[in-house]
Amino acid sequence: MTRRLCLVTGASAGIGAAFARVYAQHGYDVALTARRADRLDRLADEIRLRYGVEAFSIAADLAQEDAVDVILQGVADHGRVVDALVNNAGYGLPGAYVSAGWSEQRALLRVLLDAPCELAHKVLPGMIERRFGRIVNVASLAGLIPGAAGQTLYGPAKAFLVKFSQGLHLETAAQGVHVTALCPGFTYSEFHDVNNTREDISRNTPSWLWLGADEVAAEGYEAAEANRAVCVTGSPNKAIAAAAKLIPDDWALALMASQGGRFRKV
Repeated sequence: MTRRLCLVTGASAGIGAAFARVYAQHGYDVALTARRADRLDRLADEIRLRYGVEAFSIAADLAQEDAVDVILQGVADHGRVVDALVNNAGYGLPGAYVSAGWSEQRALLRVLLDAPCELAHKVLPGMIERRFGRIVNVASLAGLIPGAAGQTLYGPAKAFLVKFSQGLHLETAAQGVHVTALCPGFTYSEFHDVNNTREDISRNTPSWLWLGADEVAAEGYEAAEANRAVCVTGSPNKAIAAAAKLIPDDWALALMASQGGRFRKV
């Protein structure tokens, strides 16, 4: 195959589906993975017809211990290697930390932390050998601001992805591999529907804070091509991230305490 392949996790909807379309638009074949095989198959059909590239789906649940091996074996079964990786899969658990059982919290950490790190670790040797690679870790603005009640693991996990991406960016920059942490804020997707916070979020969040998934994915693609270690999407989010660095921690935490309840259930 003369075209490169991009593997996108969490590709069945939202930012993941948008990334699949962006990479296909730029001439990549795409491998799509998520839990919902029917959605993946429909998206693969759409991409093949619209962009004239190859697209195939691999249904897998990243919360399962063997999911990464299942996905990479699926790629190998198609006779392909991963040239670009978009670690997008993720979700949030609404409510206080103790309101969900440890099995649910452990699954969250598996999807948000373990799986992205494992995927990157297993595809990097080939990227380095071929002296070409792109890794986009979809983090969040939540990883750049103080912690908030009701997202006790989500924000810290995204902060980890930012630091992980920065370190990997420095390690691989001279080897043809670009690593970027993408930090979107509020994005039109299914994220808030899945964790049952849509009503509160829609009522309390001004429209100017929102971006479309297509906009987020396009910014992420360009940032990866430019080899930027961190990309915060949208001017309002850039301002928030900058302010978070300047405001004293005590002030910032007090602000989160007073405003966090508008967006999270505790």
